[in-house]
Amino acid sequence: MKEQNNPFARLPEVPSFFVTSTTIADGQPLPIAQRSGAFGVPGGQDISPQLSWSGAPEGTKSYAVTMYDPDAPTGSGFWHWAVVNIPATVNSLPEGAGDESGLDIPADAFQLAGDARVARFIGGAPPAGHGEHRYFITVHALDIEDIGIPQDATPAFLGFNMASHILGRATLMATAES
Repeated sequence: MKEQNNPFARLPEVPSFFVTSTTIADGQPLPIAQRSGAFGVPGGQDISPQLSWSGAPEGTKSYAVTMYDPDAPTGSGFWHWAVVNIPATVNSLPEGAGDESGLDIPADAFQLAGDARVARFIGGAPPAGHGEHRYFITVHALDIEDIGIPQDATPAFLGFNMASHILGRATLMATAES
């Protein structure tokens, strides 16, 4: 990935590991279920994708999962989803885990409110005529069990606090265009 197109380019370089999904394919368009009905995409359902990961670096004590759109016309991108304090013994999230109930999020883990200000998954919804957007769905392997942020923290604050704790990163990138 070209450095100017990589939202992680200015973060510490870390090893990668593997993330897969039965819901989305790397480099392919987001399915309609992972698009945002809340933001007016016809047929969009705001359903978080299924994710499975493996091969995290030794010493991993927890995970965080995020979805970020660096192409949003905001000057700061757009955070669609963030889940923190996922235990190191967990290696997957089922499709739909990011709903408002949070019942399929592991115990002791929690979702942060993204830029839509709701603590749940919000699907892709690029503005009409804005071109293709990229959605980076990332599993971050951390060297700490509890990242120590409050439940009302923002995903950007999470990113700042976990930057020095990331042991590895696994990313799927999907696209969408209106």
